[in-house]
Amino acid sequence: MPASAVSAPPKRFLRRFRRDRSGSAAVEFSLVAVPFFALLFAIIETGIVFFASQVLETGIQDSGRLLYTHQAQDSGMTATQFKTDLCNRVSVLMSCDGIDIDVKYYAAGTTITIVDPIDSSGNYTASGLGYVTAPAGSTGTIVARAFYQWPLYVTGLGYNIANIGRNTSNSKRLLAATSAFHVEP
Repeated sequence: MPASAVSAPPKRFLRRFRRDRSGSAAVEFSLVAVPFFALLFAIIETGIVFFASQVLETGIQDSGRLLYTHQAQDSGMTATQFKTDLCNRVSVLMSCDGIDIDVKYYAAGTTITIVDPIDSSGNYTASGLGYVTAPAGSTGTIVARAFYQWPLYVTGLGYNIANIGRNTSNSKRLLAATSAFHVEP
């Protein structure tokens, strides 16, 4: 800044500062940048969560087909083997350690009861999950479900799609996929 501008009276200095437009784009960008990038990352994270949910949904549909066609029952497939089959289908986005499965058989005509694995406190509990396949020659219904706790990063910016540990530093989105079908004899 020239020396004359510093020694000028304050009123003249402010008038000159108001007319000077150099650097205004940088100031305007700094005001808009934080909300813009927060919104951009929230959109990206939401898209990734929905994509991962679709991958899990497709994986449980494909693995459930083994139960639908009796391949799993006829070969004596265990819960670990079923989970491994599912993991091979979704390993692009998810680690197998975080996947939980729930396979339940319901005899024809019985009520199908699906229990939410998120308790009233907002915590995930896998205690009600199991692996029960259809007995030989049965024609009941099998409900196969898979769960994965997806970590979230943008939730600290006020955008929160978490359903596990909401408003904590360890918030996650529980991805759930379900496949229900009538077993062929």
